[in-house]
Amino acid sequence: MAVDTERVPSRGQRSGGRLAVLGERDFRWFFVGYATSLFGSSMAPVAVAFAVLDGGGGGTDLGWVMAARILPIVLVMLVGGVVADRLGSRRVMLVADVLRCGVQGVFAAALAAGHAPVWVMVGLVALWGLGEGVFLPALGALVPALVARKERLPDANTLLGLARSVSTVAGPATAGVVVAAYGPAAVLLVDAVTYGVGALALARLGVAAPEEPGEPESMLADLREGWSEFRSRPWLWITTVQMAFFNLLVWAPFLVLGPLTAQRALGGARGWGLVMGVYGAGAVLGGLLMLGRRPVRPLAVATAATLGWALPSAALAAGLSLLWTAAVALVAGAGSAVCGALYNSTMQRWVPADVLARVTAFGGLGAFVLGPLGLAAAGPLADRVGAASVLGFGALWQLVAGVVVLAVPAVSRRQWDEPAEPGAEGGRPGRAGRG
Repeated sequence: MAVDTERVPSRGQRSGGRLAVLGERDFRWFFVGYATSLFGSSMAPVAVAFAVLDGGGGGTDLGWVMAARILPIVLVMLVGGVVADRLGSRRVMLVADVLRCGVQGVFAAALAAGHAPVWVMVGLVALWGLGEGVFLPALGALVPALVARKERLPDANTLLGLARSVSTVAGPATAGVVVAAYGPAAVLLVDAVTYGVGALALARLGVAAPEEPGEPESMLADLREGWSEFRSRPWLWITTVQMAFFNLLVWAPFLVLGPLTAQRALGGARGWGLVMGVYGAGAVLGGLLMLGRRPVRPLAVATAATLGWALPSAALAAGLSLLWTAAVALVAGAGSAVCGALYNSTMQRWVPADVLARVTAFGGLGAFVLGPLGLAAAGPLADRVGAASVLGFGALWQLVAGVVVLAVPAVSRRQWDEPAEPGAEGGRPGRAGRG
């Protein structure tokens, strides 16, 4: 299906071109702080893993420590959305960055002192995950408040996505070098400093705090309101369901079975590292291509980009060469950047500001809640039917799901220039601002 796109208006009309959004003071400060903290947080998992192993832990211990980070994110994300809508996203994110700065600093000190048994690591990593769980929904709600000209939202989200992509590629590689030279404690100390930079940037933002409502609702009532806003938008819950099954049937099996397939046919760890590195490079390329472009139908383009996510699994299932597998991973990575930027921009444009953090939380939780099940089931299922069958089914599912979602008018026909919904650009009466 053909999808209409347009370039953002000419250079003069764009007031500075593709990077004009960096001319907005608040967004510029936030981008610098967020990109810095992202780099540190992408280094930390490598350090934590080697801290467990260097301390004499095994695979089970490592699993406990990694799970301790994920579980709090899932448990507190909805609560984080409520708190962000009540108190303001900037405040919540500032507290989250200060918390994570302190946690990583304590973690680094404990490792340096040689007093970090597994139970201490589990507790510290759980606090780290707690900070992430409240930060993520607030992030989605803060971005529109940092961008005065709403036509720049796609560029803002593209730049944030670029920062994530670059950190995903550069962070682990840098962490490996630093761990080898100075040990895991040094990496965690760097991570603590980067969270401090993020907190300082957030403290400088001039975003107004939300107005206090006359009659404060209970947290349960706020959650119900957020759920009502989420489910009332077919384009939102349909794409969330698509993402949930992508994580269950496509991405989770790819992460589990991809290394096993690479071990047999693609040259082992070196080949798998190349595939994942090229995927990250594709995400960077996709972000660069998106700068300065605003599709007429953003959800249609975002959904079309998800079709490319089927290609890496299909390549592994078909037994294609390393070169071909890496090539399609480049396409999938680019699609990831395009989809993420346009999906976030669409939600920020058409969801009222005073419920945006809660709606973001429902969307994020819905998209990722099935992922752990996919990670746990992929191996046993591959033992029964074969890795190629599991990967091939996932690829086929992704193609069919993408075509089906594209056929939904609420997704394919929504245009960027449609009037924003009431309250979507500044909040409805009772809670204004995203401070």
